Amino acid sequence: MSPNSHCFFYFWEVHYYRMEKQAIGIFDSGIGGTSIWKEIAIALPNEDTIYLADSKYAPYGKRSKEEIVSLSIKNTKKLLELNCKIIVVACNTATTNAIKVLRKQFDVPFIGIEPAIKPAALNTKTQKVGILATKGTLSSELFATTSDIYANNIDVIEVIGTGLVELIEDGKIYTPEMFTLLSSYVRPLVEKDIDYLVLGCSHYPYLIPVLEKILPKNIIIIDSGEAVARQTKVVLLNNNLLKTGSSKGSHLFFTNGKLSILQDILKKSNISTDSNLLDF
Repeated sequence: MSPNSHCFFYFWEVHYYRMEKQAIGIFDSGIGGTSIWKEIAIALPNEDTIYLADSKYAPYGKRSKEEIVSLSIKNTKKLLELNCKIIVVACNTATTNAIKVLRKQFDVPFIGIEPAIKPAALNTKTQKVGILATKGTLSSELFATTSDIYANNIDVIEVIGTGLVELIEDGKIYTPEMFTLLSSYVRPLVEKDIDYLVLGCSHYPYLIPVLEKILPKNIIIIDSGEAVARQTKVVLLNNNLLKTGSSKGSHLFFTNGKLSILQDILKKSNISTDSNLLDF
């Protein structure tokens, strides 16, 4: 993305901003979905985006289905108020628990995110695949259906990453606490001879540098970011919603959590940004 692209940071309480052109709306239970946003921004550099980081209620994975649906509806309404033309549910738990409801209730296209079981299942040599995800994702009906379709002939070893999202939301990615906790989750998977590790939470791609220090070189890590970006482009094209012209997109970020941590995460991306901070 061009260094002239703009990235603004705002608190959740801003209600009246309207972008000149319709934007791609993205939400997650916190900052993790910025890993999805980054792939979308790379794939669609001319598109404007609005991102909602619902950090106040993170992680969704420990909440009931009813709560997850309610929070997803709230976020969708906010993005539609901000004139978004498509909604990317950049949260595995929200996708697997709420996207059917969202598609019935709102008349805009929705893009969901699911753990990338399919490519892991198709390419595994050991016939053993590990998946690290939240409880809300692993216990969902949609995840069970996807696993039955693509992974019924292989051994899928599921691990709930309790506490990982909270550490990421607190800005504690590269800490001894994170290393110890993450090691406790993935080392049993290594002992069971997995050759693919599927990251089933949009926060978890930020853990890849830590995982690479823990995992043997032969284990391949898979996340869904690039696939979501490709699907977003396809849906925009199919619905005649793709932005025309050559101007670079602008990117708005709203959070109801710790603004400094969101800002720090985005500074570490490879996308050059300018930032304005409104604190009120």
